[in-house]
Amino acid sequence: MEALGLPSLGPLAISQSNPSRRLQSARSSWTKAHSQGFMELPPLGLSSTFGILHKKRSVIRMIADADDYDLRQMKDMAAARKRWDSLIREQKVKCLTPREAGYAIQLSNKTLLDVRPSVEHKKAWVKGSTWIPIFDDNNGFDPGTLSRKMTNFMMGGWWSGAPTLSYNKQFLPSIEEKFPQDSDLIVACQKGLRSLAACELLYNAGYRNLFWVQGGLEASEEEDLPREGPQPLKFAGIGGVSEFLGWTDQQRSAAAKEGWAYRLVFSARLVGLFLVADALFLGVQQLGRYLQELRTH
Repeated sequence: MEALGLPSLGPLAISQSNPSRRLQSARSSWTKAHSQGFMELPPLGLSSTFGILHKKRSVIRMIADADDYDLRQMKDMAAARKRWDSLIREQKVKCLTPREAGYAIQLSNKTLLDVRPSVEHKKAWVKGSTWIPIFDDNNGFDPGTLSRKMTNFMMGGWWSGAPTLSYNKQFLPSIEEKFPQDSDLIVACQKGLRSLAACELLYNAGYRNLFWVQGGLEASEEEDLPREGPQPLKFAGIGGVSEFLGWTDQQRSAAAKEGWAYRLVFSARLVGLFLVADALFLGVQQLGRYLQELRTH
């Protein structure tokens, strides 16, 4: 989780960063310190001894700070879930299944507010919906953003294709400009978490006719909502290597329905990936031999 400065929500687990990374880094530093002899002081000079003791205390503080950060994040998320449960329980936000949302859009002329990031929206969207992301892709190149992108990639972004997101500061202003506070808004995201955060923001801003799509668009069937875009709504939240190889739950479910022809495409991709890896390995070996021959001559 990462503190994105989300109004009234705090550092929620709706961003892409993993807080346990700091804890893992601190503990690895502790292990390194132990292996380098920081735990058993050799007979050094006084200044060296104090220097090592200072390093030891610094590592301990790093571990303590990481534990505190991790605990704060869990507490923040637990508090957010309690607030969201309260919104649903007290009927301040009404629950709809994807199918009920489809009926409401067609029969009652309600607006579906899509709060997903652009990477998901461009793959599939509900026909006639309004797209205003609560979080969107962070395309900055400042050191902080680049560090977050690298951490996200190393922590599994390469496999899942999960982007690095930041809170959209124009989220509420854009909605207030487009919709009066008495509007009926059906709020949806891919899995249901970010749309709950959006409902809380909207309720606190004065909107009272709010409907939340439980389970998100990923829980919908093809006939539930009129769709536009190149992919089914269920597939809009997948990406990375797992999508390329067909190793996601959504694709496995589709393969069970489509049969062997669907599986054949991803089997061919897997074989192709192995062939490319073998070719690269052989190429590196040949290059190594060539460089070795150049050195010997």
